[in-house]
Amino acid sequence: MASGSEYQEPMRLALAEARLAPAAGDVPVGGVVLDRSGAVIGRGHNAREATGDPTAHAEIIALRAAARAVGDWRLTGCTLVVTLEPCAMCAGAIVLSRVDRLVYGAVDPKAGAIGSLWDLVRDRRLNHRPEVISGVLADECAELLRSFFTDHRGLG
Repeated sequence: MASGSEYQEPMRLALAEARLAPAAGDVPVGGVVLDRSGAVIGRGHNAREATGDPTAHAEIIALRAAARAVGDWRLTGCTLVVTLEPCAMCAGAIVLSRVDRLVYGAVDPKAGAIGSLWDLVRDRRLNHRPEVISGVLADECAELLRSFFTDHRGLG
């Protein structure tokens, strides 16, 4: 089992991706998918506002890009690195895509489905359960979200 320190650089890439989202009014969440060698094969940031697509979460966009890159929906051997704990929709996509590992930064106490509200990816009734590593650059990930809500929505 990994400790998380080896995912700091990929998390920085996910943070860079997240910083692209607010340009269109989207919440700054970003993600990257790594192949077995650690190469980035998919990336994405929230784009619901930009696209009008309710499924345009960073995780979904990154997983779709990775599937295109490998030519298969099965992302066995891959790692998804995302700045915020995934929601229920994204947790389902993570299970269905068969990624081996999920790495996330900040917890989401309002919608998190990897331990905060639910723990979908570890449900023993499912046929695939990825390894989960949480808290990688959590403070930096959380600060990006706090700043966005303070600056763009008048919330703190």
